[in-house]
Amino acid sequence: MLLASIIVYLLLTVLIGFWASRKVHTSGDFMLAGRSLPLFLSSSALFATWFGSETVFGASSEFLKGGLYAVIEDPFGAALCLVLFGLFFARKLYNMNLLTLGDFFKVRFGPRVELVAGVFIVPSYIGYIAAQLVAMGLILNVVTGMAIWQGVVVSAIVVTFYTFVGGMWAISITDFVQSVIIIGGLLVLAVTLSGKSGGVTTVLRDVEPGTFRFLPRASGVEIVTWLAAWSVLGLGSIPAQDVFQRVMSSNSVNTAVRSCFIAAGLYLTVAMLPLFISLCVRQLYPEFTQGDAQLALPSMVLVHATMPVQILFFGSLLSAIMSTTSSAILAPAAIFSENLIKPLAKHRLTDKHFLAITRFSVLGFAGVATIVACLRTNIYELVGESSILSLVSLFVPLVLGLYWKRASSTGALLAMITGIVTWFVASQLELTWPALIPATLVSLMSMIVGSLIWKNKVTKYGKN
Repeated sequence: MLLASIIVYLLLTVLIGFWASRKVHTSGDFMLAGRSLPLFLSSSALFATWFGSETVFGASSEFLKGGLYAVIEDPFGAALCLVLFGLFFARKLYNMNLLTLGDFFKVRFGPRVELVAGVFIVPSYIGYIAAQLVAMGLILNVVTGMAIWQGVVVSAIVVTFYTFVGGMWAISITDFVQSVIIIGGLLVLAVTLSGKSGGVTTVLRDVEPGTFRFLPRASGVEIVTWLAAWSVLGLGSIPAQDVFQRVMSSNSVNTAVRSCFIAAGLYLTVAMLPLFISLCVRQLYPEFTQGDAQLALPSMVLVHATMPVQILFFGSLLSAIMSTTSSAILAPAAIFSENLIKPLAKHRLTDKHFLAITRFSVLGFAGVATIVACLRTNIYELVGESSILSLVSLFVPLVLGLYWKRASSTGALLAMITGIVTWFVASQLELTWPALIPATLVSLMSMIVGSLIWKNKVTKYGKN
């Protein structure tokens, strides 16, 4: 019954993708749903940006090991990203009428920076997509007993297919449906387990000491580490194509801004449910928290929950993960076709050609991520690494490009390259501080110094 329900759900998702494909006529339709999403679709799409494997599997397992302090990165950092994007970025970027985030670097700094930015954006998604595929592989492993790598391959085929045919339209519509299932499924499971545990008060009273510690101790290194955890998604996902494409798909600038705030509140609220559920699991069935904590929730549900609860839970899990995976696959494909291939084509290709290139790029990136997912299985690490790449290379050029008129193309190039190089070198050393801290600071200094020494005369965005 459970397996049949999962198969039906996957088929329905594919059918939605087919239906959405009727709305796709141009590359703009495929990448940004024609910039026509109403508030409820835009908000649900943004909510679903990260509500996937790292929230349900990764964050809940980290929470069991280290409490709230261990999950600052996600969900708190993720919610911070949406708030900051709504406050400082959504309005400015929406009014520039861009197709991809790479277009901002082209308009503001020129084609060379566009190319380098595209090269840095694209690889950051491979690990992120892989993390989602690993999660779906884990689900199929628990439900059917198939090997995780086989589940990864099956999941990749399904998600890639409906993304290939429907693009952002398919993602947005399925995100709304999936968001409803996510919230409903997790609420039912939380209420069921809470009742078995003696109520919310009992569950929260019986937690281990330090579980709800949120602030760092009075130690310089710990404070810096705490701030770095906020920054991984809080700042690192601001220069991210998947966030950009979901916000820019809104039907107006006001919708774009409001959807950021609505999604942030919804994300932070709903993300508490997996954490609470994990506490119930540890209290009721502690044997499931031994070994791989990522499997604690699905294993417990499969053994102890009723069939309706199982269907709701695994349906919500698949919903969360598929919605995140689909946009993560589309993001690098859009950058690759629009900001790497299009400049090289030099107007020799039509929009239909670029639409085809974007669709086949979806297949390519999904294939590479599938291979990575078969080789690595730590979801939380895969997600964190992908966001750090964006933070140390693109965050500073994006912020100063928007808010500092003297920012130059040479400064932006230096910021991107030195940030990545510093992060790579620092990550090989045994530093007391996270490597992203010196990398981001070096990127900032390089941007400022490079812009002051090598000034641009004029850009399409304004004078420098």
